[in-house]
Amino acid sequence: MKRMTRRYPGQHRSGRASWLRAAVLGSDDGIVSTSSLMIGVAAASGSKEAILVAGAAGLVAGAMSMAAGEFVSVSSQRDAEDADIELEKWELEERPRTELRELASIYEKRGLDKELALKVAEQLSAHDRLAAHMKDELGIEGAKRARPFQAAWISAVSFAAFALVPILAMLAAPTAWRVPAIAASSLASLGALGAFGSHLGGAAPARGALRVMAGGGVAMAVTAGIGRLLGVSFG
Repeated sequence: MKRMTRRYPGQHRSGRASWLRAAVLGSDDGIVSTSSLMIGVAAASGSKEAILVAGAAGLVAGAMSMAAGEFVSVSSQRDAEDADIELEKWELEERPRTELRELASIYEKRGLDKELALKVAEQLSAHDRLAAHMKDELGIEGAKRARPFQAAWISAVSFAAFALVPILAMLAAPTAWRVPAIAASSLASLGALGAFGSHLGGAAPARGALRVMAGGGVAMAVTAGIGRLLGVSFG
């Protein structure tokens, strides 16, 4: 019986982690929060104008909130990385031999014998001492460092772009079909987004689609229920 082997593309995907996380988070939040807000207002017997204002306000406020939140969060990560790098620079200046042995011990733990590990540490240190310690001791690489501005604008743009989905669906739908149109377009977009994000990350698209759709569906249902209760209570 011939054994089937799984083929993998040669390109790894871990380098996409930072911007992909910001884009997926912003897009998902843009759809879920805006559609839920609009459905909540609609369920409370809101007019077309009220639903549209809620959607537009949710788009602008959400995009700004995502940008600010991502910038603060990723800036904190960047500050921690900078502090570690500064400490490592000081240690390399003050106790170079100790740091060299520490680097060699890392390679020993990975399977190299003691003599070879020391040679590798010496050669890498001769080429770029700080870079060697950043990568192998601190786990920090230049291409994968935290980028606050990148995370902020990607989150804001992706949020705003996908927040348009429920707004446009509402504008295109007849009065009686506003809520179903918002929900259907949002769930379809969430499914496509989840599948695409999983594909970029190397995971199963169907699993990602279902996971995102389930979360969005729950959020819309809960908000619709609250809007309905408030509409009945104060209507």
